[in-house]
Amino acid sequence: MVTAKPYVFQRGEGRPIDLGSFKMTVKADREATGDAFTLLEADEPPGFGPPLHIHHEAAEAFYVIDGEYVIFLESEEILCPAGAFIYIPAGVEHGFRVGRCRVQAELLHPCGDDRLLRRDGSRRGWAERREARRAGEKFSVEVTGPVPDTYL
Repeated sequence: MVTAKPYVFQRGEGRPIDLGSFKMTVKADREATGDAFTLLEADEPPGFGPPLHIHHEAAEAFYVIDGEYVIFLESEEILCPAGAFIYIPAGVEHGFRVGRCRVQAELLHPCGDDRLLRRDGSRRGWAERREARRAGEKFSVEVTGPVPDTYL
């Protein structure tokens, strides 16, 4: 039985989220996909990147649309230019840093990080660094590295 309805977002469409130093657009969330997956498009500044972390309940995939990213997978550091696809199974420690430019699409399966973002676009409970860990743990994301200044 199909509970989700088909839809199309054109370029620039979706639910915008202003996170201060960068923007995200929710293309698909748990409600729209019937809990199947989350798809986010991020426009992030050079040097930006989250702390090393582990998604315990969701696999994550990235497609670099423009620019380049450096992906950290366990002990490996991999340069990923536009056109690169990255798949990270649930339970694998990872992180990234934005290189010279910065547009990527991020897919979480099953649904993931959209639960960390309020519908108004703000981060839940991320006012202080120690709260970043608590917010992640609530949604089965374990922060394993320090939270960079550029992330908050």
